[in-house]
Amino acid sequence: MKALKGRKIKQLKNLLQSKQLEFICEAHDGLSAKIVEETGFSGIWGSGLAISASLGVRDSNEASWTQVLEVLEFMSDATRIPILLDGDTGYGNFNNLRRLVKKLESRNIAGVCIEDKLFPKTNSFIDGQKQKLADIDEFCGKIKAGKDIQLDDDFSIVARTEAFIVGAGLSEALHRAESYRQAGADAILVHSKKSTDHEISLFMQEWADRCPIIIVPTTYYSTPTDNFSKAGISMVIWANHLLRASVKAMQHTAGTIYQQQSLRGVEDNIVPVKEIFRLQGAEELQQAEEKYLPQCDSDKITSVILAASRGEELGKLTLVCPKALLPINGKPILHRYIEELQALNIYDISVVRGYQKQQLDSLLYKTFDNDAYETTDELFSLYQARESIQGHCIISYGDCLYRRFVLQKLLSGTQPITVVVNRSCDSNGYLRDMAYCSNKTDIPTLTHINLQIENTDAAGEWAGIVKLTPEGSILIRRILEQLSSSNKFEDLNMADLLNILTEKTTVEVIFIDDGWLNVNTAYDLLNTGEFQC
Repeated sequence: MKALKGRKIKQLKNLLQSKQLEFICEAHDGLSAKIVEETGFSGIWGSGLAISASLGVRDSNEASWTQVLEVLEFMSDATRIPILLDGDTGYGNFNNLRRLVKKLESRNIAGVCIEDKLFPKTNSFIDGQKQKLADIDEFCGKIKAGKDIQLDDDFSIVARTEAFIVGAGLSEALHRAESYRQAGADAILVHSKKSTDHEISLFMQEWADRCPIIIVPTTYYSTPTDNFSKAGISMVIWANHLLRASVKAMQHTAGTIYQQQSLRGVEDNIVPVKEIFRLQGAEELQQAEEKYLPQCDSDKITSVILAASRGEELGKLTLVCPKALLPINGKPILHRYIEELQALNIYDISVVRGYQKQQLDSLLYKTFDNDAYETTDELFSLYQARESIQGHCIISYGDCLYRRFVLQKLLSGTQPITVVVNRSCDSNGYLRDMAYCSNKTDIPTLTHINLQIENTDAAGEWAGIVKLTPEGSILIRRILEQLSSSNKFEDLNMADLLNILTEKTTVEVIFIDDGWLNVNTAYDLLNTGEFQC
């Protein structure tokens, strides 16, 4: 028994032998293959027409088999489902097919479909009746050679008969299909270009389930799919529709841009660049870089400060400046906080601004804008600065002050997410982010946050600051991307994010009893105490 080398190869064999009708879809490069997989298809048709068209050449073996193989390798690397290659005539005689099968197996391609026409092939829908079929014995020898050379017993060779295409009729189609089955073909693809499934139906009535049958209903697309299942067909190939859809979309988009000399007419109808990055697996590369690349500046910590809101609860005090710039003993809250960060060698600082944003402009920090600050909440602001959530990172509010020892304790956290909780808090009659914790492990961990007036069951009040490890930064960026497509995203705040994080990872709690000030009211400003110096 030959060794079973490829899981994908076994997957395709299982699809061909399935008791129910199976479907695979055309792809022509790594990106389209990824889309086919994500859509839910169980397999991919490596279409010769689509691959050659994507390379800008005709479907007449103008793209060499090595060029096709290179495209297939990208498709295989991008996906986890099997690929059945449209191998035309096998790119030559039996010896060419033997070499092709060896190369396909080495790239984890699950099978190849070869057609009984002469090399170089011509597409079936171009003057089909003028094309000539290969000699049956010669084609059977090609099948046998392919089966003999394969290393994995489950590698599939599908024999495609073009008897209907050239007008040779039912008897010839049946004769060729049976010959190819006896030569060792794992399945037979019966091709027809009629507008109905009449030829296929007649074939299936005579075939009597001798081996799996595959069809490509490109021209008889209006036939109910249930007819195929009832006829006993094993697999349907949707053969070129992603290519054709992409051509139409590209023609429309290019024409609109050309005519309007602007992108305004197309931007709402195309995917954002971040969707391309997602399909390419950009996030995995970021994770790998943080894991494997040497960190020349391993102790570097970044900071993201949310300072977009006006602070309407402070009334006239914030008519001329945002809350984060309210002075304490002549120095703005934000600048006092930044000084504490810099004292700990944290200089890579980003500030999300919104209200009176022109006032939040300094060489001390980078800026990101939330121009929708009046109608959005904290996560929307954080999302604007997501590119700065990298490595070890502190996320905090711009209207809070922390003594240096609080920041130092925060930095001692070892878990992906660390938060500070103030145990001694006065309610002052307004809602706070009350933190509930667990001591079931060696370290206190956050279980959830609830917005309420001080509660004796809570461990304390969350102090508006979070420290992330590189793992935590990756997790938060991923969650932000997922949440950004939600209709409720604009209403979510940091407490909502922390509640999500507690379900996905360990959120360590650092307790304090003083050293933190959250400026929410004029009363808070008048009681700055130790922060006045």
